[in-house]
Amino acid sequence: MNNSERFWDKTASQYDQIEMKDGQTYLQIIQRTKAYLEISNVVLDYGCGTGSISNEISEDVKEIHAIDLSSNMIAIAEKKANERNVANIHYTHTTIFDERYKAGSLDVILAFHVLHLLEDEQIVLQRINELLKPGGLFISATPCVGEKILLRNLLFLAGRVGLMPSIRSFNIRNLINTIENGNFSIVESECLKKSSREYFVVARKA
Repeated sequence: MNNSERFWDKTASQYDQIEMKDGQTYLQIIQRTKAYLEISNVVLDYGCGTGSISNEISEDVKEIHAIDLSSNMIAIAEKKANERNVANIHYTHTTIFDERYKAGSLDVILAFHVLHLLEDEQIVLQRINELLKPGGLFISATPCVGEKILLRNLLFLAGRVGLMPSIRSFNIRNLINTIENGNFSIVESECLKKSSREYFVVARKA
């Protein structure tokens, strides 16, 4: 178990409480995402956490593969899905490089609050592009802390001393460039929350 996995396992039991303090942003993400979904879609939710978004969009798609590196997050997500009798989500403790996921097999890949946590986002974006069907969509939401100098510095220090995983200090321009360099064309980008500079980005496989 690496440090990042250990951190998210410890955080899992409080994760919903922490995230739902910003429930309005989550609601925006869900509503905006649903606008791009079709009932025939097979979706991958990469970094699904406790399933808060997967469970909400499950009725709008055919099937969801929801993955996370934290086994504790997955356990909570499965419990929530079972309580709601959601049957079309497959929660799995794994990574996006799992060979069970085949090239060109997915219509949509979601990555909410993930890109800024990756050690090598370009390799992951290449994998996302590979898994999508031609014309498939990559939908993400990412805080661009590089636009908030004080917050950026605080998060950098917290990462250095091991209080939390290291965070990539994106600004919107280099976030867009990073996604485009993964062989995507941008469909939409909009700031959801000014205080955290969180951007919702939809991109299509080129």
